[in-house]
Amino acid sequence: MKIWTGYGSEHSMNLVMIGYFKDAVDAAKTKAVIEQLTEQVLSDEKEGLIELGHHTQRYTDGMMNVLSAANFPTIGPGEVEQFGYDFSVKIEEDKIVITTEEADVSALFKLFISRGAKVEIFSAHDYPNTGYGRGK
Repeated sequence: MKIWTGYGSEHSMNLVMIGYFKDAVDAAKTKAVIEQLTEQVLSDEKEGLIELGHHTQRYTDGMMNVLSAANFPTIGPGEVEQFGYDFSVKIEEDKIVITTEEADVSALFKLFISRGAKVEIFSAHDYPNTGYGRGK
């Protein structure tokens, strides 16, 4: 019998990212882009065009179409898979709250910034009384 004794911190975060948008319309539009990107990544994975966990060097044609339609040129090919990771998205009027166990959230951060949001990122382990994070 083998016992795994490795340690990986990439799934032990209790990360909260809050994007504060100028209004509820901007927040809703950004949430729609997150959903489109997530759908495309999952579709690309299902079709065998990408493999989550293996950073790709090229965009798929479908991803290029989504990124172009969303006017989101700042994300790199190796970051698109982040939209296939496990995270939750909650919209609260003019803000979007992302919670995840992942540490790799640069794609979401870039999307929020490109949409004019003020962004707050913190560990709910260190700030448990915010009402956000695992177990809230």
